Amino acid sequence: MRSRFSAFALGLTDYLLATWHPRTRPQLDLRDNPEWVKLEVLDTWQRDDTGFVHFRAFYRADGELGMLEEKSDFVRENGIWFYVKGDYSD
Repeated sequence: MRSRFSAFALGLTDYLLATWHPRTRPQLDLRDNPEWVKLEVLDTWQRDDTGFVHFRAFYRADGELGMLEEKSDFVRENGIWFYVKGDYSD
């Protein structure tokens, strides 16, 4: 999760797509990407090849500070972790 947050902050579209599971991978356009400023990981767990991360990501957009909270699902295939989906609120 930390590497994906950093990739969003740096605008690394290729990394984000490579770590997004192919069955849920979207078309990704970061042109309207806010300035990501802080990540708080609230909870994590792993069971075999399934993982979960609950986090808050703080961003700045139009001079205002905002927060996105998400509960993310991950899966490991061939030793590589992929983001599958997240339930979020902001």
